[in-house]
Amino acid sequence: MDIKLAGYHITRQIGTGARSRICLAVEERSGKKVAIKHVLRESPEDDPFIVQVEREYEVCRKLNHPHLRQAYAIHRTRRRLQTRELMLVMEYIDGLNLEKARPNRLNTFLTVFRKVAEGLHAMHQAGFVHSDMKPTNIMIGRGGMVKIIDFGQSCALNHRKHRIQGTPDYIAPEQVRRKVLTQRTDVFNLGATMYWVLTSQNYPTEIRGTDDRGGIALASAEAPVAPRELNDKIPLSLSKLVMECCRDNPAERPADMINVIARLGVVRKLWAKQRAEAHQRLRATRMPSRDELTRAAEDDI
Repeated sequence: MDIKLAGYHITRQIGTGARSRICLAVEERSGKKVAIKHVLRESPEDDPFIVQVEREYEVCRKLNHPHLRQAYAIHRTRRRLQTRELMLVMEYIDGLNLEKARPNRLNTFLTVFRKVAEGLHAMHQAGFVHSDMKPTNIMIGRGGMVKIIDFGQSCALNHRKHRIQGTPDYIAPEQVRRKVLTQRTDVFNLGATMYWVLTSQNYPTEIRGTDDRGGIALASAEAPVAPRELNDKIPLSLSKLVMECCRDNPAERPADMINVIARLGVVRKLWAKQRAEAHQRLRATRMPSRDELTRAAEDDI
């Protein structure tokens, strides 16, 4: 390992980011495990990634919530008054991102996304938009831990960015059109994330990857297909919520994460009621077998 930071024993690389490496380390004084994001400036093209890590630290130090990853310190190496190397010391999360730990049970899905929405609500209350919600920015740890990570594209509420930033398959229309970003931008990003988890397909957005020159390729968004039409096991109430989150006009989306949390709660109550009714119907006709009761209780999606 060629990365060194005084006071820390860096053991191995555990991930990568935008022009960055993420390593597992141990703080020598306390024995505490941490993650260190390392960015090396090799050319002027690396400057935006240096800025993103600096932004991540500035945002994180103003947040304190169990579903938001913490950042503890930032260390810079300068040469001729210019940052040459940057290391961000962060909370270590022992787990997998949502892309690799995708829930296939409705109850788990609802629990995970309620926690994500709670974390985003805390961000909004602190005056920030995450603006890059996607499966790889949600970590699932031991004991049901859920953490939102990567705040490098975060910005103040009602901020207008001068360039398009976001991930093509999850980006909101106002991000593509460089309009003001609000909490409803995160509502769209979250809705597109839920869409992928439920359907294994990406919600159609206005970005189609890169063009021949390596720039962002824009296109008219295709007509989306509701999750319920792709998988009839998905509750109608959940399918409607996801589609409302992803509406083109921000004013037509749920107003905030409190609304999203409430709607997820309604989905859970309706699902529990339907499951109980299925049990009752089985018992009313005859004594069901254990397998039949198990199938009636299943909440696969």
